[in-house]
Amino acid sequence: MISGAAIVVQRLAEGLAQRGHNVLVMAASERGPAYTSNPPSGRGAGGEGETRSCLKIARLQSIKNPFRVGQRAVLFPRAAVQRELQNFAPEIVHAHDPVSVGLAGILAARQLRIPAVLTIHQLPWFVTAYLPKFLGAPVERALWAYARWLNQQVQAAITPSKTIAEIVRAHGAGRPFAISNGVDLERFTPLPASPHESDHLLKKYSLTPPIILHAGRLDADKKADLVLRAAARVPQAQLLVVGDGTQRPALEKLAAQLNLKATFTGYVREELPALFRLAQVFVTASEVEIQSSVAMEAAASGVPVVAVRASSMAEFVQEGVTGYLVPPRDVNALAARLMELLNNPQLAHNMGRAARQFAEMHSTERTVEAHEALYLQLTVHSK
Repeated sequence: MISGAAIVVQRLAEGLAQRGHNVLVMAASERGPAYTSNPPSGRGAGGEGETRSCLKIARLQSIKNPFRVGQRAVLFPRAAVQRELQNFAPEIVHAHDPVSVGLAGILAARQLRIPAVLTIHQLPWFVTAYLPKFLGAPVERALWAYARWLNQQVQAAITPSKTIAEIVRAHGAGRPFAISNGVDLERFTPLPASPHESDHLLKKYSLTPPIILHAGRLDADKKADLVLRAAARVPQAQLLVVGDGTQRPALEKLAAQLNLKATFTGYVREELPALFRLAQVFVTASEVEIQSSVAMEAAASGVPVVAVRASSMAEFVQEGVTGYLVPPRDVNALAARLMELLNNPQLAHNMGRAARQFAEMHSTERTVEAHEALYLQLTVHSK
């Protein structure tokens, strides 16, 4: 599944390969059967001017996950992961999920006597949000207990924000390093790719400015229904919903019930930066963001962000400077801030410029450098 975490892994792997490190990525096969590939990845390590692929992608045999649109799962990956790592002979393993392939990688690192790192992309209550209330508390306790055990299996943990790092520390699950996921400042930029970019997109998607943009996975935990209800209270705007998920049919039905002028594009890849530039404001009602990739992409695109004051969002939306934060699940407050920005284009423009300046402090280059420094520190100490 293409997600914020998956994109983070892709940028990190490609960035490290471009610096001459040999990188192996293990992930579920989108086809089902296992296979490997070696995409172009930079200068290599063979000398001045020589280029070769430093990046190998091992796609592991997978099955469809019935609970997520477009996601595939790897069952019992330990033997396959062990085999790939023994052949690759890494100096460090970096896991990005706490089960399945990630856990297999951590356990294999112990057998190989090399350091392991875990990036925390979700907290226990993000999982329990899908459970009945009577199950929530005991399952959350069990998940935090598992997190504490998992922390003992790795030499370092990473969270994309200081807020999440403090939450993890408070639950006794380690002392993570806070390293931003970063954002691709070259791909997401306020500058249009062509003079007629906006005209083309307005015609293609039958859009009429001003446009409110919501982008991301359309599943229950993202609370996109609240965005629709807020947008319905802003009569002059059109809502553009980019993304896919299990809730999409219900959201389309809700938009019709609300008489909301909304366009659902489904998953978009190539046109995504241009769609960000098309918007006057970006909005999310999600309360489960470790570091919202889409909010950072909006900021990099020079678009002000309206979000809820939950999880780590206060670290990435500067209140009254790059956007606004409202109380969780407060549809009226969401609508009021959206209307304020749409009714004051100069304010929205100023916030968008400030948002871009803020995003520049979270460049991909800084993220890759921070990871590289941590890897070197751990590998030196392990020798």
